[in-house]
Amino acid sequence: MVKYKERTVRAMIINTGMRTDIPAFYSQWFVNRIRAGFVLVRNPYRPDWITRYELDPDVVDCIGFCTKNPEPMLKHLDELNAYHQYWFVTITPYGRDIEPNVPPKEKVMQDFITLSDKVGINCVGWRYDPILIDRTYTIERHIADFEQMCRTLSGHTKVCVISFIDLYEKVKRNFPQARTVTPQERITIGRTFAEVGKQYGITIKACAEGNDLAPYGVDCTGCTTQLTFETAIGSNLVVPKKKSQRAECACVLGTDIGAYDTCGHLCRYCYANYNHENVRLNMRLHDPESPFLVGNLQEGEIIHQASQESWIDMQLSFF
Repeated sequence: MVKYKERTVRAMIINTGMRTDIPAFYSQWFVNRIRAGFVLVRNPYRPDWITRYELDPDVVDCIGFCTKNPEPMLKHLDELNAYHQYWFVTITPYGRDIEPNVPPKEKVMQDFITLSDKVGINCVGWRYDPILIDRTYTIERHIADFEQMCRTLSGHTKVCVISFIDLYEKVKRNFPQARTVTPQERITIGRTFAEVGKQYGITIKACAEGNDLAPYGVDCTGCTTQLTFETAIGSNLVVPKKKSQRAECACVLGTDIGAYDTCGHLCRYCYANYNHENVRLNMRLHDPESPFLVGNLQEGEIIHQASQESWIDMQLSFF
C-alpha cells in the first residue's frame, strides 16, 4: 500500500539538468511523465524520501532544461506547447578525450539553431563550460573555437554562460590530470570572450565565479536568475525568498527531477557522476514507464505530495 503525505515544497520551476541529462538519454521517459501529469523524485541524500510533483502547466511556471544533446527531445516539443520552457545547451570545443559520448559539435550547434527557432531566442541559452586548460585545449584554442561558435550561433541566442573547472573530489578521481585555471588565465579568457561575444550580440555571463570578471565586461549577476525565467515566460514572478544553495550562486529557483550517476555522456569533468560503473548500473535500471527516473516504487514507501501554486504575477502592468 502506498501512503501519501502533504509536503510544503513550492517548486514552480521544474529543472531537469542539474543531476543528469534528461533530454539526451531519457526523453521518452520525460514525455511519458508529461502525459501522466506527475513525476516521483527520490531525495539523492535520503532515498526513502519521495516527493511527487504535478506536471500541470497551471502550476508549473517553467520547465528548465540543460543538455549537451537536445536532438532526442526535438521531436517531442509539440507535447510541451502548454508549458513555458528555458533551455541551456552546453557546447564546448572538447573531443572524445574529455567528453566521450557527446555528439559532434557541428551537429549540436545545428540542433541548437533548430531548438531556438522552435521555442524562441529568449528561451534558449548557450553554456561554454567548464573551461579547462591543458596542452590540447590552450587559451588560444579556446578563443579561436569560441569565436567560431559565436559566429554560428549568433542570432539564435542572446547569452553564453561560462565557468571554470572545479576540482571536486569526484572530478579529481575521474580526471586526475585536470588543474585549476589560474586567476590570470580566467581574466584573459573572460575579457576576450566578452569582447568577442559583443561582436555577435551575445552577452557573456559567469556561473558562480564571483565578481572578478565584471570589470572586463562579463555579467556576474547569475546565470539562471529570476529575470532569466521571467524573460522566457513573458511575465513577472512573485517568488518567496529562499536561501541559495551556494552563496555565490543566484540560481535559487526550482527543483530538479533527475538523479545522480545516470548521465551517459561520461564527461571526465562531471560532478554528477561518482563513477562509470554506477552510471551503467542505473541506466540498466531505468524504466521509461516508471514514475521515477531510476527504479520503481516499493511496497510501503511514503510519497510526499509537493504543495504547488503558480508564482506568475497575474496583476497587469501598465507602462
